[in-house]
Amino acid sequence: MAITAALVKELRDKTGAGMMDAKKALTENDGDMEAAIDWLRTKGLAKAAKKSGRTAAEGLVAVAVEGGKGVAVEVNSETDFVAKNADFQAMVSGIANAALTVSDVEALKSADLGGKTVNDVITDKIATIGENMSVRRMAVLEGQSVVTYIHNAAADNMGKIGVLVALSGDNAEFGRQVAMHVAALNPASLSENDIDPELVEREKAVLSEQARESGKPEQVIEKMIEGRMKKYFSEVTLLNQSFVINPDLTVGDAAKEAGVEVTGFVRLEVGEGIEKVEEDFAAEVAKAAQG
Repeated sequence: MAITAALVKELRDKTGAGMMDAKKALTENDGDMEAAIDWLRTKGLAKAAKKSGRTAAEGLVAVAVEGGKGVAVEVNSETDFVAKNADFQAMVSGIANAALTVSDVEALKSADLGGKTVNDVITDKIATIGENMSVRRMAVLEGQSVVTYIHNAAADNMGKIGVLVALSGDNAEFGRQVAMHVAALNPASLSENDIDPELVEREKAVLSEQARESGKPEQVIEKMIEGRMKKYFSEVTLLNQSFVINPDLTVGDAAKEAGVEVTGFVRLEVGEGIEKVEEDFAAEVAKAAQG
């Protein structure tokens, strides 16, 4: 029986196996779908499908830089134990380097990594390690120079928080200090000019309500709102925040003193925004017993 691409895709969809493994399973079993599924199961290559429903909220963020381009990639696993696995770390490093050749996470999933797509490499690793994994997101930052920082590093260029900072000018030491600042204070945007308008309006509405509860005249209330919004921007925008290295200066003023301009930043933290399902130990053991 001819092994068509459609047949291979159908088997991959059913089992989560890699493309070459699916093709081999069909070839070995003369195109018989059910027999191919059993063949993959006996080889331990159909595990990925079983694991795909589990929450993967641990893992690593890896960074890579080439020229004036930097990337940060989050690759998730189910447990922190796997994030400490050398094979997993090697895979994450390879994925970060592959990310330098693409512009978004969907393109990354299809990018080449050692002769396979990143998606297939992930699927193979799920089968080998036995945990759900995923390439969750990536970010690209470009500038005259791009500096990186990893917080809680697990290995070179990867850890729990990855930061990229783009500079106009060349001062890697200052750039690293700004990246450490970003890791610690997690600003919402570079400046008030590029902060999410929805965030601004929400904050303004809250502050306006608070100010009006004071019962003061409208012209006084407007001044109060203006002052409170200025304070808000100083707390959430990178260039207006007090610099952690020298709190007497804002990050923007510190950059001027360092002879550079901060033109952008990226901060990715493992598991950010993922709702983790908490289970008691007994439930965890029961689930493991069920496979």
